[in-house]
Formats: sequence, C-alpha cells, structure tokens
Amino acid sequence: MSQADRWLLPDGVEELLPPEAKSLEAMRRTLLDTYACWGYDLVLPPQLEYLESLLTGVGSDLDLSTFKVTDQLTGRMMGVSADITPQVARMDAHSWAKDAVTRLCYCGPVLHTRAQTLLSSRAPMQIGAELFGESAPCADIETLSLLVESLKAVGLKNIHLDLGHVGIYKALVEAAKLDSTTEAQIFEALNTKSVTEYRVLLEEKVTDEKLQAAFISLLSLNGGIEVLDQAQDLAAVAEIASPLANLKEICTALQARFPEVDIFIDLAELRGFDYHTGVVFAAYVEGHGQAVAQGGRYDDTGAVFGRSRAATGFSADLKQWVKIITSDASIQGGIFAPVGADWSAVSELRSQGKRVINGLSPTDTPAAFGCTEQLTNSNGQWIVKTV
Repeated sequence: MSQADRWLLPDGVEELLPPEAKSLEAMRRTLLDTYACWGYDLVLPPQLEYLESLLTGVGSDLDLSTFKVTDQLTGRMMGVSADITPQVARMDAHSWAKDAVTRLCYCGPVLHTRAQTLLSSRAPMQIGAELFGESAPCADIETLSLLVESLKAVGLKNIHLDLGHVGIYKALVEAAKLDSTTEAQIFEALNTKSVTEYRVLLEEKVTDEKLQAAFISLLSLNGGIEVLDQAQDLAAVAEIASPLANLKEICTALQARFPEVDIFIDLAELRGFDYHTGVVFAAYVEGHGQAVAQGGRYDDTGAVFGRSRAATGFSADLKQWVKIITSDASIQGGIFAPVGADWSAVSELRSQGKRVINGLSPTDTPAAFGCTEQLTNSNGQWIVKTV
C-alpha cells in the first residue's frame, strides 16, 4: 500500500464521524433506557472467546463469518464475536443462571469476515434483547412488542413485520420421514424459492398425496394474518396445529397493540432454520429493502453449556438505523467562551448540561467551533448572547 492510500479502510468497514457517532450514541442511550424500563438487564459479553463457545448451536453460517485467531497463551483457537446472541445464551445458562425468567439486553461491536449483504457493514454495532425461561407465546409477544417500541423510540416509521414459524416445515419433514439428503434438497429449493425444482422433488420423494399438498401449499401461504386461516392443507399433519395456533396468537396480540404496524405472514420463511425452533421474524421500514432487525425463538441453545432454557429475542445493527433515520445529524451547536471568560460562569453552564467550548486563542471565533451563542461580559456580568 502506498503512503497516499494508508487512510483507506477495508471494504465493508467504516468509521463514524461526529454527526453519525452522535446519532448512534443517542440511539444507544434511548434504547438501553427503554429496555431497562421493561426489566431487561444490561450485559457486556467479551469480544473474544474460545471458538467452540462462540459457534455453539448456530451452524456453519456464523462459522464462516467469524474471524479466528490462535490464543498465544493456550494454543486454542479463539474467535472474534460475530453475533452476541449465543454469548448471551451462554451467560444465561452458566454465568448468570437464574431459575426465574431472565431478561437481558446488550449493545456492542461485532465483526464479520464478509458482509451479509451488499449494503451491510462488516463491523456492525449490534443491539438486542433476549428473554429466557418462558416457552409460551407471551414471551414472543413481549419480544416483538419491545422490537416495535425500539423502532418507534428512535424515529423509524411505517414498520412492517414479516413472521413465519420453522416448526411448521419441521413437522412436515418429520411426517414425511425424509432422509437427510432429500431433506436438504427440498429445504434448499424452498429456501431459494426454486418453485419448479421444489415441486419436482416433492413429486419424487413424498408419496403421501396429503403431505405433498401440504408441502406445496407453503409456496402460496403468504400475506396478511388471514393466511393462517387459509392453511387448510397443512391440517393433514396434526403436529402443525400447535405452531399455527402459536403464530395466530402472537399476530392477534400484535395487531391489538400496534394496529398501525403491517404484519406479513410467510409460512415458507425458513430464516435461521438450523438455529431457530419456533416463530421467526424480521422488521422492515418503508423505503428500505433490507431488514432492519430480526429474531425469533431459539430454545435449548444453552443445553451445551449445562442448562437447556426456552429463549426468544431480537437483534439489530445501530449503524444501519443511523443511515436510515432522516434527522438533522449536524454537530450540536454550543456556547463559545472566549479566552479570559470567567471559569465559574463556564462551570455553571456545563452543570446545567450546556455545551461550552473554550477558546484557546484570542483569534478564535464562535463560528470556528460551530457555536451559535457566546459568553459575553456585560457590565461585569457574564451572560450568554446569540451570535
């Protein structure tokens, strides 16, 4: 790299300058205060852990996204956190093990070896909330409600929720008694929306006509909450009744609490199939194609740490939210205190929460520091005047 290029950052890695950094910090404070009001306790997991702990239960996607290093003290492989959620699950199962329902929240930087989408960052500022110890729909309802309140708290509007339930597809697979290879093929075709391939595989591998019809119906079962009443072909599998009722209860509660939020049901949505165990969801806002938050139920992740617990939660990238928010991100104005200004007057203003910038040279001006006011001596008294 030439000397002229030493200022360049890696692709997908960005720095936040004062306007954006100010907005992000304001969001962080607002959200963590909101979570505290809901009873969620703040945790700060380490950025570096042993690799086997970081990758527990989350599949190969996170493995490929994790930067790996060798611990010089032990020779063991370590990883830089690419997702805080598994770390919080470890804390609930081991470090902060409680018998009662546990609510935890977090906010911190993570690193990805590659961007998840063309527009996403490789160095997100991940914020989220997790609820452990309750398997009933009320926990999922609380999680989704807190997500909506989070989006509203930072000024994001026209919220859309996309919901699915991986238990529906898993019940169909179990009823069809598919081998692992066939299951993987059908899953890939459905997940990539390869409709023709999906239908051909079902015709070849699923001999039961009712089951075949139930699999095929997943392709069209998307839309408003009425989709859950239209899922007639799925009734051929008894085990599907429970996840359908679960999803309907969640959606009904959300509609009652947030009638202004659009709810979209997609029963073919298999986001996090290897990781999630129940409802899965993503939040969108108008004018932005990427999900602004996502989450779902991931029961039993803590089992490898010695304690199996019901779990549900969501996470988001605050850097993404900062880019979306249409607000004045200019540097905050302030009060300029010229050289020689009374120190007690400056201290008093700062104790009131005012931003006061001291001049360091007699030639300094308020405009040089973005100040719109100035501390001025008028008849022996220091007062603030607009400039």
